[in-house]
Amino acid sequence: MAEIVINEKGQKVVEIDTIIFSGKRKIDWDGVEQYLKKYVGESYQIDETDDLVYIGSDFPDEYAHSKYNNRALGTVGKAKANASQVIPELIKIATDISFSENFEQKHSHDAKYGWYYCIIRFTLPVTNDQKEVIGRNNFRGRMVIRCDQDGKKYLYDIVDIKKET
Repeated sequence: MAEIVINEKGQKVVEIDTIIFSGKRKIDWDGVEQYLKKYVGESYQIDETDDLVYIGSDFPDEYAHSKYNNRALGTVGKAKANASQVIPELIKIATDISFSENFEQKHSHDAKYGWYYCIIRFTLPVTNDQKEVIGRNNFRGRMVIRCDQDGKKYLYDIVDIKKET
């Protein structure tokens, strides 16, 4: 379960209540990919712009097996894996949306019309040995949305996740 709250800076944040992908050393990215497949074919609206963001069949694999994940170790990897359970809410609260043209040949087909980047924020519970919540870790990341030749915007990945203090 998750809830959208407003933090002390007036920013929307998705509070994630449950850790379903635990372990900082070894994330089950294949399990994350399988989990994300439930979103394929769905679309969700960004509150700030009313844009619809679609979830394509390429999303689960890219999210779970991107080059970014090779560097997303420890707390950041665990945060990205668990953010997978609140994709609709993260799209809803996306903010500070900016556009960039596509400059990579490998994306000349699937992102022919460029990319949108947005800021997302979420929290994860911190628990003690008795599994009691004793605090929350705050995270900020960038949602990557590709602009397809069909004119639709497709969620591509979440990158640049950083723990905030």
